[in-house]
Amino acid sequence: MILVTADEMREMDRLTIEEVGIPGRVLMENAGRGATDFFLERFPEAAQKRVGILAGRGNNGGDGHVMARLLAHRGIDVCVFLFATRNAVKGDAAENLELLFRLDVPVVEVPDEKAFQKHRTRMRHIDIWIDALLGTGLKSDVSGLFKKVIGFIEKTERPVFAVDIPSGLDSDTGRPKGTCLRAQATATFGHAKIGCVLLPGADYTGALKVVDIGIPPQVTSRVAPRHRQLTSDGIGSIIRPRAPEADKGHTGRVLVVAGAAGKAGAAAMTSMAAMRTGAGLVTLGVPASLNPAVEPQVLEAMTAPLPESAPGILTDAALDTILDLSAGKTCLAVGPGIGTAKGTADLVFELIRKCPVPMVIDADGLNCLARKMEALDQAGADIVLTPHPGEMARLMGSTAAEIQQDRVGWARRLAQGYGLTVVLKGAKTVIAQKDGRVFINPTGNPGMASGGMGDVLTGMIAGWIAQGLAPEEAAQAGVYLHGAAADALFRSRGPFGYLASDVMTLIPAQIRETTFL
Repeated sequence: MILVTADEMREMDRLTIEEVGIPGRVLMENAGRGATDFFLERFPEAAQKRVGILAGRGNNGGDGHVMARLLAHRGIDVCVFLFATRNAVKGDAAENLELLFRLDVPVVEVPDEKAFQKHRTRMRHIDIWIDALLGTGLKSDVSGLFKKVIGFIEKTERPVFAVDIPSGLDSDTGRPKGTCLRAQATATFGHAKIGCVLLPGADYTGALKVVDIGIPPQVTSRVAPRHRQLTSDGIGSIIRPRAPEADKGHTGRVLVVAGAAGKAGAAAMTSMAAMRTGAGLVTLGVPASLNPAVEPQVLEAMTAPLPESAPGILTDAALDTILDLSAGKTCLAVGPGIGTAKGTADLVFELIRKCPVPMVIDADGLNCLARKMEALDQAGADIVLTPHPGEMARLMGSTAAEIQQDRVGWARRLAQGYGLTVVLKGAKTVIAQKDGRVFINPTGNPGMASGGMGDVLTGMIAGWIAQGLAPEEAAQAGVYLHGAAADALFRSRGPFGYLASDVMTLIPAQIRETTFL
């Protein structure tokens, strides 16, 4: 699903009106009609309720005026509260406002705080609110009259339906700009706004529906929005069916380098997740002293004892062995449970420089990399990094809090800066590609907040790369299916308490459901 920034959507509107020649009044009518249909679908009880529309003086308010006319035409008790003077409304919004006066649809002008105080009692009797107040053009934090109105609506505890985007929500980052109305449902126009699918924006948006207002596909292609939300159909299109004569030697060979004392389980789960994803042959390289304990955990994978400088610790002394093992492999996954000793970090740096096959780097591998980011400038093959916010902060010399404020921006900067794929994990995982495109994942749930989930994801991405997907495609498939498997457990077992190994066992079923293979 296409996601757009405010500037991208604004440019699409401009091109459609000025160059294609579809009048803005037509787009506004289409928006209002589509939003009205969705409103009545979500609130069928509206016919017996009092509906209030919060309207600003811009086009967002104009969309609300169209909704008011259409709802009144259906006999619904609707009133527009215009937070401006009648004369301050211009353009298409003004034309639709004038229609309301001609049709005797109630409009209450609330241009200042004095008028707001006057009409508060009337506003308290509204049963359902339609939010057409601020829209996507908001540049600064909500303040003054608008802030008081939003606070008032929140205190009424009445349901809210948002027009295009909840008032106060940053349409590009999904962060509230000071304050924000929380909607039960939102009708957005043309394309979904990226802030509506990121967190916390998705929580403020509620149920989201994209209303087709008539933006031609040629216009969308010309603007070329860089953001997408992953979908089942999209993932299904990049996973190809296997040839009938396929054998294990031609379905991908993964090498996993992982594990340290006390963290052997991470190595095992990464290996088994790669196999559950369909990799034909997986070899797990662990410190030699751990091999006897790990080997029984991975019945279908092969193991390779690696030279260790101290019990359970891998260093660059294992480099040549690992490079020899990588011959004939199609992907290397490195990092889960590997530790962060200086010699281990040196090993990670050298693997980045010399490994001949695509690499997926996770967990301790990322913490090692953070000490010497310039190692990425000498990478010998494609790389996928899979940090959580804390690891991302270390990689970027920032803080987890700063990363969370702009997940898309940080992920894109890292991906473009070093020419690789970044999977910034967490709720609404962000996948950034070296060409600047970004994908947002809708699957997954809070039950995934338990140990080992990242190890499983690493193995899944490596498994898809090994089977021939490009690194960015493998990241998309791995992230989406990983979350989808957890969602299936959420539905069947409950909101939490399931394990990373449980998620791993459901990978084949999710591949079937997503791809229909």
